[in-house]
Amino acid sequence: MRRAEWPTLVMLGLCYGLWILGTLWAGQFSVVLAVGLIALSAALHGSLTHEIVHGHPFRSCFWNAVLVFPALTITVPYLRFKDTHLAHHRESCLTDPYDDPESNYWDPAVWAQLPAWGRGLLRVNNTLIGRVLLGPAIGNWAFMRGDLRLIRDGDRRVLFSWLLHIPAVLLVIWWLWALAEIPLWAFVLGTYLAHGLLKIRTFLEHRAHEEACARTVIIEDRGPLAWLFLNNNLHVVHHMHGQVPWYELPALYRADRARYLTRNQGYVYRSYAEVIWRYFRKTKDPVPHPLWPSD
Repeated sequence: MRRAEWPTLVMLGLCYGLWILGTLWAGQFSVVLAVGLIALSAALHGSLTHEIVHGHPFRSCFWNAVLVFPALTITVPYLRFKDTHLAHHRESCLTDPYDDPESNYWDPAVWAQLPAWGRGLLRVNNTLIGRVLLGPAIGNWAFMRGDLRLIRDGDRRVLFSWLLHIPAVLLVIWWLWALAEIPLWAFVLGTYLAHGLLKIRTFLEHRAHEEACARTVIIEDRGPLAWLFLNNNLHVVHHMHGQVPWYELPALYRADRARYLTRNQGYVYRSYAEVIWRYFRKTKDPVPHPLWPSD
């Protein structure tokens, strides 16, 4: 028996507490406050789901999954996130347009066949403001379209993941219908904004680089976004120590900062404020993978 991971359990309690306040209480005083609480709590739920995929806070995969069973983010089945995210952790495949499920890069040959409006939309999506405002819609559309294709091709694992997702969504719908005191549009907006907040984290987590170890970022932020993302801004540390809980990552980084920055060849930002300042309306990378073979 390992020691209880109380920080994770406390964050889970805070997450559900904020979501309940947002759907039950805050709307009586301010819809804006309700939307904000729903966005923060659903984004935190996404970060906690990531933590649970990596085996926390219990040894049991079943009981870990139970902790995040209510689908606060609505559109992402837990098992699909688990399967795709663990596949993403194959370091040699990072940023691969085909083998990395979380890559934002496109095969240049496919990119060249897109209509002009499609390329323009994806270029806007490659700015930070575009990723926050358009990224949830584009990402969810591409994700669901891909899963529908897999289900049509007979992938039973994907089908099972979506079937299991149905009661998780119905639980949230029941809560909204029977107990919540906010309009439906406020809940939808808050949930969409939660996806947008998570897009800030994933915006530049990985870059195209010939060496796999140099593809993963460090953002040396200790502010509210680092808290919301459960220190996943120290992304090299997380990729190197995937089984270490979120609250131990800063100490690991401080103890051996030079090693991590040598490993990722200086792919580092001081804070999310720097990221926002540099890329709010600018693209960080081209959409087509810059190192992908042209043929």
